[in-house]
Parts: sequence; structure tokens; C-alpha cells
Amino acid sequence: MQFLQSKILDAYQPGSMAWQLRQKRFELFRQWLQQFPRPLKILDVGGTPDFWESMGFEGQGQIHITLLNVEAYPVNNRRLNGMGFTSLAGDATDLSRFADKSFDVVFSNSVIEHVGNDLRQWQMAREICRVGKAYFVQTPNLYFPIEAHFYFPFFQFLPIPLRAWLLYYFDLTGGGLKRTVMAWQHRLSFRRFHRRQEESWERCVQRVQSVRLMGAAKFRNLFPNGTLHAEKFLGLSKSFILYSPPLKAPQTSSRVIHFPSASRAGV
Repeated sequence: MQFLQSKILDAYQPGSMAWQLRQKRFELFRQWLQQFPRPLKILDVGGTPDFWESMGFEGQGQIHITLLNVEAYPVNNRRLNGMGFTSLAGDATDLSRFADKSFDVVFSNSVIEHVGNDLRQWQMAREICRVGKAYFVQTPNLYFPIEAHFYFPFFQFLPIPLRAWLLYYFDLTGGGLKRTVMAWQHRLSFRRFHRRQEESWERCVQRVQSVRLMGAAKFRNLFPNGTLHAEKFLGLSKSFILYSPPLKAPQTSSRVIHFPSASRAGV
């Protein structure tokens, strides 16, 4: 299990499969971002400073990133390759503090599936389109066999009580796979496994209910003018990206536009 986590599923472990897939996604973003003149203002909805550092993003200067999350992060005088950061606490479905088109780009990675029901997902999409001149939004695919958050086959199609039961008794919540290994080591040696507050039954139910994945059709309906890019793994669509068409392309076009290495980046 530890091998599975470190070599395959941990997106922050350099060299793991998940890390490589995220790097390829970010390479597509880098290529897409080249069309925008500097200085550049980016709003990252749901982002953290660690995410940008883990991606090794080369800012090339004159880029400022505003991070909006449920809580603010310490970014005092923090700069990465010439980029500046501002961190704010807020709601992804209500960006009313920002004026229309106040950002050159709105970026969001694996967030829209966490904001709530269909209405809140629609509100987040509308706010992204309102405050950004362009957008780049990613979400996992509902129909990929391995659920992206709990690493369990077809987990997303199980009834909520059964999903909560699996999280509670297999300890997939909170600490993920590492916590699961620890829990079962205790059980097999007849030692008591002490649960943390975030591993309570109530928290397991909340975690299950907090993830609402979507397929390509629903995702596209949220951003009808966007270009759809499917990230592939073993021939299956693992997740989807919707981004504004390149600036030189007609805004009525919503088909896939191939960047120099987009076919390799979208794995």
C-alpha cells in the first residue's frame, strides 16, 4: 500500500504516476498561457502556494497570482520565479468582491466538484466567466473507474451510506492511503486504532457528500464556450479541462485546439 501511494497515487511525490499526470496538465496550461501579454493577473480558485511550487512553474516575471480558498495562506513576501502571491479566504461561488473581467486568467484545479449541488457548481462557473477574461478549469471524470479522491473502484456510484461505511472502516478519509495502512497494521496486531476527529462517522458522511463529480456533457454545459481537453490514462478519460479558446481563435469555436504538445500533455 505504501508503494501504491508513493509511486502511483501521491500527486505531491515527485516521480509518481499522479505527479507526472499533474505535471503534464500544467505543461498544457503553460503553453496556453503563453498567448497572454505581461503583466498578467491570475486568480486561482481553490489554490495554494504549495501547488504552484510543486508544479515548478516558471513565472517569467510580471505575474501576480491571487489565491482564493476557504482559508487564507501565509504568503508574506513569498515569490516564486518572479511571481507574487496574494491569499484570500472566500467562497468559490461568490466572487462579488471582484469586478467584471478584473483578472486576465482564472485557474481552478479539481475544485468545482467540491462546492456543492448543481446550482452551486453553476454559480461557480458563472463567477469564473464573469471575473476572468479567460479561464482554465479542471475536474475529474465521473465515469473513470477509480474515484479520484478515495482511490476506490466505482466508489462514486455506490450509495452514500455504503461510501461512508467504506471511509469509516477502511480509514480512507483524512490521511488517505498512508492512514489506511497504519490503521490496518494496528488492527492486525490487535492494537487499538485511535481515530482523529476528522475520522468520525459524521465527518465521513460529510466527505462523501462534498464530492459531486460530473461527466463531459455536464461540465461542458457549465462553460459552453470553452475548449474541451480530455486527459487520458490507459485510453480512458481520467479528467477534463475546459479552457477559453486561444485569443486569436473565433470566440464561437468550442472544439479542441491542439497546442504543440497538447496530445502528450493530456494524459
